[in-house]
Amino acid sequence: MAKLYSRTRWDNEEVTAWIFLTPALIFLGVFLLYPIAYLFYLSFTAGSFTSSGIKWIGLRNYWRLLVTPDFWQVLGNTAYFTIATVIPSLIIPLGLAVLLNRSISLRGLLRSAYFLPSITSLVAAGLGFRWLFQTEGAVNGLLNVFGFTPISWLSSTVWAMPVLILLSIWKQIGFNMVVFLAGLQAIPPSRYEAAELDGANGWQQFRHITIPGLRPTIVFAAITTAIFTLRSFEQVYVITGGGPLNTTNLLVYYIYGEAFGQFDFGYAAAAATVLLAIAFILVYLQLQTWEEDT
Repeated sequence: MAKLYSRTRWDNEEVTAWIFLTPALIFLGVFLLYPIAYLFYLSFTAGSFTSSGIKWIGLRNYWRLLVTPDFWQVLGNTAYFTIATVIPSLIIPLGLAVLLNRSISLRGLLRSAYFLPSITSLVAAGLGFRWLFQTEGAVNGLLNVFGFTPISWLSSTVWAMPVLILLSIWKQIGFNMVVFLAGLQAIPPSRYEAAELDGANGWQQFRHITIPGLRPTIVFAAITTAIFTLRSFEQVYVITGGGPLNTTNLLVYYIYGEAFGQFDFGYAAAAATVLLAIAFILVYLQLQTWEEDT
């Protein structure tokens, strides 16, 4: 009798759980799983969005990706942009978090000031950076003051990408700083007290206590920053438009151009599938790292 009662109670709890989960699962299926499945299907087709205009062509779009030099250039641009953004976006916020985790004057004001870029519209920030780095902009004006030759930042194949990278770093610093602050506050103060009693200096404490204690946080910040950079679109759209000579064209902007500029939706879907696969790999690596730490 007790077993029957226990089983009935468990069945009722299971039914209740499914009732509460169903709306979320429907929402997830409609707005996430179905678009991903349709994207994957579209990558094997050519034609328009309408079912009557779609023609199944198999793996031809993926073969086009392999033999298209522009795609490989864009992929290289994206890799360069991602690496050059992620590394400073971890080092700078980590240093700021360590500094602002101490009892210093104006700590709250400084935290708010550094976090402000994270809630600033990326389009507005992009317009501001475009004004700063244009030929007659404030940056070149400052270079003139110190006797340096002005640089054509946005029309240079060398300097246009660093402008986008600088904007992305500026945008990401505040979020990562807050993430690191939360991680620092989770490290027991007794570890630092014991290290001080053993005669460890500040660098040794940072190396042997702070960094190991922040390892899961660093992995999380690295993955989220990498995904943020992989899906970058506004910077390119507002500041450079992918130029000059395709040197600032990133993968999302390339997909946008192929889909809504060339109306080659199947080819764009194949490129988007590659981007999705890269994002899934990054998430998988994050989960694997967390499992090793637990």
